[in-house]
This record gives sequence, C-alpha cells and structure tokens, in this order.
Amino acid sequence: MVRLTQNVEAAFEGETNYSDPADSSLTHIGLLDTFDPRQIEMNITPVPSLGQSTDAHHAKGPIDVQVPIKVACQGTGWKQLLGRAIGATDLDDAGGGSTLVPHKLTTGVSSMAVMAKEYGVGFTLVTGVVPNDVTLEADYTTGGYITVDAQCSAFFTQDSASNDMNFSNDGGFLVDDYTDGGLTFPAAPTDEPLLPSDLTVSYAKSSNLETELTIDGPPGSYIEIGEKYLKTYDANSVLDSNVSSGGAVTANGVVNLTHGSAETIGDLDDLFGTTSGAGKTGWAVNSSTDNSLSVNLLKGIYSTDTSRTIQGVNTNAANGLLPNTFDNLKTVALKIVNNNTPIPGKVTRGSGTKWLQNANIGRGKSDVTLDITMTAENEDLYTIYNTGAVIPLVRLDFGSTVGSIALTNGTITSFSRPLSGGGEVVDSLSIKFKGAGDFGNFSSFAISADWEL
Repeated sequence: MVRLTQNVEAAFEGETNYSDPADSSLTHIGLLDTFDPRQIEMNITPVPSLGQSTDAHHAKGPIDVQVPIKVACQGTGWKQLLGRAIGATDLDDAGGGSTLVPHKLTTGVSSMAVMAKEYGVGFTLVTGVVPNDVTLEADYTTGGYITVDAQCSAFFTQDSASNDMNFSNDGGFLVDDYTDGGLTFPAAPTDEPLLPSDLTVSYAKSSNLETELTIDGPPGSYIEIGEKYLKTYDANSVLDSNVSSGGAVTANGVVNLTHGSAETIGDLDDLFGTTSGAGKTGWAVNSSTDNSLSVNLLKGIYSTDTSRTIQGVNTNAANGLLPNTFDNLKTVALKIVNNNTPIPGKVTRGSGTKWLQNANIGRGKSDVTLDITMTAENEDLYTIYNTGAVIPLVRLDFGSTVGSIALTNGTITSFSRPLSGGGEVVDSLSIKFKGAGDFGNFSSFAISADWEL
C-alpha cells in the first residue's frame, strides 16, 4: 500500500536536560505542514585505494540528525518551537521551578523530544530537538494559517521495533518508555489554527516614549523587564526575597505585570510601597498616579543601584496595543536565527555507543529580524529609516487568550518602495532588534514572549 503523509502525527515533551526526556507526558504538536523525523546523514569520508571505485573504503563519521518542522499556529506546539528558539527561563532562577517562559534570549539551549506516529507503521522518537532557525509567517494576500517553520537539530532518532511507545523494549540506543502509567498518544487540538487576521502588529515611535518608571533598589541591585514579568535582583544576582511572593509577586523577586495589582505604573508604586507603606524593603517606585500600562515599558536589564528612570509608552489602552499599527499588511515574517554550534562526541546509552554530530549543542548569538511588506500609507517608516532612528517597541499580539511577543529597539536595516504603473505603492522593510538597558546581557531582551513552555 502507498504510504500517505496524512497518516503521520507528532507530539512533543519538553526536556529538562538535553536529549534526556522524562518520558512522562506528550502534547500534540498540532497541524503539520512539513515534518521529517528521519532526516539522517552519516558523515562518510571516502578512502581511495587501488581499484575502480573512488570510494573503495568508507570511514564512518558522526551521525547528524536534522528535524525540519513546519506547523500551523494551533494548540501549543508552535509556541514551544518559537519559545524554545528564544529560550526557556525558569522564573524562580534557582532551578527546578515549574514555570518556564520565553522571557529573554538565553545562553543555554532549550530542547524537546518529538514522537512521530504513523498509522499502520509505528512510532519514531527523536530526542534533543533544538530549534535553531525559526520563522513565524503570516501572509495576508493568499489566506491560509499563520505558520511556524523550524529548522531543528537533534540528538538521535530511533524507530520502535515493538510498534508502541516503549523504546526500552527494543535494546536500542534510546530507552525511553512512553507507556509508563498508561500514557497514550494525545489527540489533536480542537481549536482552529490562527489566521493572519488574528495577528495585530503595533509599534511605538520615539515620540511616544513619555511614560517613565522611576525605581530605586538596594545597593548593587538590578531589574529585568520582559513582556510579562519584572524580576528584581539583589547585589548577588539572586532574586530579591524582599520582594516577597503574594498577589502580583508570583515568586520572590518576580512581578507579573499583567496582574491587576501591577498592570500600571501607579500600581507598581503601590506594590513597592512608596505610597502604601506596605513596602518591599530597600525598594521604592516614585509615581503614584500614572495609569500607563507597565507591560509597555522598554524590555531590558537596568541597574537600580541608584534611582533609575526607565522609559515606556504612554498608553493605558486595555488591550495593550501600542499607539501605531502596521496597517494593510501583506506579509509578516519574524525570524530567529540562533547560530548554534553542534558538538560531536561519542555517547553511551545502556549497552550502545554512538558517535553523534549533535552529542551536545552550543548556543550561539541570536539574530532577531522582523520582515514586513505593506501598502504604503505615509512617510513615517521611511523617515525612521532615513534618519537612522530606532523603533523602541514592536508588539505581535495574537489576542488575550493566546499571547504576545515584544521586540525592543529595532533598527530598519533595509527599506524599498518599488513603483509600477497602475499598482499600489508597497513598502518592504526589514527590522533588527537589540534590546534595551545598561546592565549585564541587556541585548537578550531583543525579544520576549508572555506564554509558558
């Protein structure tokens, strides 16, 4: 019988340790566009010798596994791919926390295990799947779903000889057992995939930066401001326990900026105690009446060793949109390129030993780019490009039940506006982002998302 692609589904599990899943849960990855869990290449070196063939002998090298995945924005699979390309941040910073978010770009890789199921054939497990290059795409001209296209590397791939999800029965290299506790392959998401019309892209100009948060912490302190969380650190770079948990403070030192007690600059004043006197020892925020949204502060890392003023966007719109929108969009593509480095090595699992190209992965520096084409409306974007100014904040908003992505301090690196007879005028621009702040690795806040992994 001819094998059909519509008989293939995929599910995933996040890995705490690279290539070593807990084999305790699976979540359906959603509507697949393209997928290959068996894209394997063995690095073979030809060894010439006397005789007719130029490849008289082969010297086997490390096994390289790549996993291309393109999925519609349905369920949570696309969030995992995009979020892990940004990086998984443990909100309690002590390790072992239960809340992982794509709070900022990280220095370590964030991996997942992917299980493929082909009806009538069996199962394939790929571990150590790391999204290296990821593109979120929305095309407003042709319709269709918003998609995430991820080029991933992987540790190893293995088929289940016993035609179930218990790979420990096979005597193979991977010995993960996904049948423990009666675990079964999950059902597909029931929600409809996101359409381009579900995405709003808004931005702030430099002239919109009127709101200011003035915050003063203990000696040596600093803060991180992401799309959803503000994190306070003491002089030892440890989350400050003086900002104690409760209400908007989800864990010591971690403030949920979308909580009703922290959603405006004025709320932060009350939270840190300048007005209320309730207080967070050593901290003060001096702004008692500002009703601008705290999520519209510029994302970055800021020293609060002395009183520090942080810019934000002057808006109290309930939906969190920024003052300006990219209207009449044709295409949107958000690209994260991580420049990761494979680290080859020999690995032993159980009684088996393999030489793997991706025995480990070194996280590289990330390029975050937003490419947009849209019907030209005015000279605003060209003026920003022509003067070398930055776009302080861009937000990709998928709605309150789905989430949003913030991009900080963007430079328009290319701009074109071709003219043709009888047609509309179309702007094409590419924007690269660099984060904000003055402390530590502040460029890690070039991108931040507000969902959990």
